[in-house]
Amino acid sequence: MKQSIKIIAAAFMVLVTMSSCDNDPSLQQYYVENTENADFLSLDIPVSTLGVDTGKFSASEKEAYESVRKLNVLAFKLNETNKMEYGIEQEKVNAILKNPSYNELMRMGTGGKGAVVKYLGDDDSIDEVVIFGKDDEMGFALVRVLGDNMNPANMVQLMKAMEKADFSDNGQLKELENFLKKS
Repeated sequence: MKQSIKIIAAAFMVLVTMSSCDNDPSLQQYYVENTENADFLSLDIPVSTLGVDTGKFSASEKEAYESVRKLNVLAFKLNETNKMEYGIEQEKVNAILKNPSYNELMRMGTGGKGAVVKYLGDDDSIDEVVIFGKDDEMGFALVRVLGDNMNPANMVQLMKAMEKADFSDNGQLKELENFLKKS
């Protein structure tokens, strides 16, 4: 009798464990799966290495900037030989980002160029911001912005401020720019 109870308990634990596993692919899994793929460039960029002059930032932009720790970048370079893969990879990313746990912050662009910004977390505290930008002539970039106590209200302002920042001295961002340039 004790043996039967142990077997039932073990089977129950296995079922609970298996049912709690999420079969949907995650962004983290996608990054890991494609780090060694020659069509992709993968970078981990600590924000401290960006060399951004925050002197012209507003208080909320500066607060948002200081809440960011690092950027994980995964870029796919489109060329003549990987157009089919480009479409497939883009659909994989779109499928991951359709997960209801991602909240949309903003969307921009038209035609073959555009970007979507989504985040994980709630209205008071963001765990992760995801920027997915594409250009149907160059490829796409997927950026995970990781930090502490990131605020959704400040992130849009921060992204606008970052558009004006000069990153010409940053080697990793230069590497990304060179990777995405047309051959």
